[in-house]
Amino acid sequence: MNHRLQALVYGAVLALIIGWVLYIGKDVFVPIVFGVLVVYVIVGLTRLVQRAPYLGRMLPLQVCYTVSVLMIGLGFFLVAYLFIAHKDSAIALAPQYQNNLLAAIQKMAVFLHIESEPTWATLRQDLLAQINLQRLIASIIASLSSILVSVVGVLLYTAFLLIEQRSFDSKVVNLSNDPNKLARIRQITNDINARIGSYLALKTFLSISLGALSWVTMKFVGVEFAGVLAVLIAMLNYVPYIGSVLGVLFPVALSIVQFADPRTVFVVFISLTIIQFLIGSVLDPYVMGNSLNLSPFAILVSLVIWSTLWGVPGAFLAVPITSIMTIIFSEFGGTRPIAVLLSRSGEL
Repeated sequence: MNHRLQALVYGAVLALIIGWVLYIGKDVFVPIVFGVLVVYVIVGLTRLVQRAPYLGRMLPLQVCYTVSVLMIGLGFFLVAYLFIAHKDSAIALAPQYQNNLLAAIQKMAVFLHIESEPTWATLRQDLLAQINLQRLIASIIASLSSILVSVVGVLLYTAFLLIEQRSFDSKVVNLSNDPNKLARIRQITNDINARIGSYLALKTFLSISLGALSWVTMKFVGVEFAGVLAVLIAMLNYVPYIGSVLGVLFPVALSIVQFADPRTVFVVFISLTIIQFLIGSVLDPYVMGNSLNLSPFAILVSLVIWSTLWGVPGAFLAVPITSIMTIIFSEFGGTRPIAVLLSRSGEL
């Protein structure tokens, strides 16, 4: 009994130390983990290129890797171009959106029986009293600079990890002289590669499908910037639970300032909610359960923990990290019960 209690105390202290290190070192760890995931995507796409009829078999491996990197780079470029191309339109429509938003606020004030009718002058006065603009602008500039530095870091880590991948097998062979240990290490790494690769592939397919269906719906209703919102919805789908809520909230918010018509806003809300429900509640659990074997509660807890440690990047990385931890925990007797609790069915 004393031995178990001692092990529990040591484990709790070790977990706190690891959590503290992850929190204070998030600027270092986050780009590394994102770089690893980008490598998974590149490797997976390379395998698809190699499976292409006729041409894929003829191309050398390095050429397939180059094609994969170019395809991913082209995708990022198109997304960035989509956002930049709509910047002028957003600025031009800003006064109209401002008037529609004020009209919506005034309607809400009448509905709530507020005596003084809000105007932009009074709203701006109340808002400026609560917000330090100088601090807000400095925070925005710092955030943009941090994002730029993180992207550069991710690209560097990705490049070096791709180079290191060629010698990974030889490094594994030299880790131990025991064939059983080597077989176990290979089994763990292969399991991690298979599950994470399958998750990213299926999740990407679902995200693209969700974005496409949302784009068709918003385009049919007449929501402006439907392409930008569709890309945003697809990206948010990588965040469990919260991403689905935000994927509906952002288009509805734009619909409010664009149409100022409750019926149109309601149509957008219902349509996108149905799409999110069909993909998020029917297809997404299948991806989570069968490709990663994680329980929904474990996914929710991991989302909270990693978001607390690493913020928004932690929300995107929560599921892959938790899956890797579950696989590693399942290989050791002391941590195997934790892996069982994290799994969906209790079977590892």
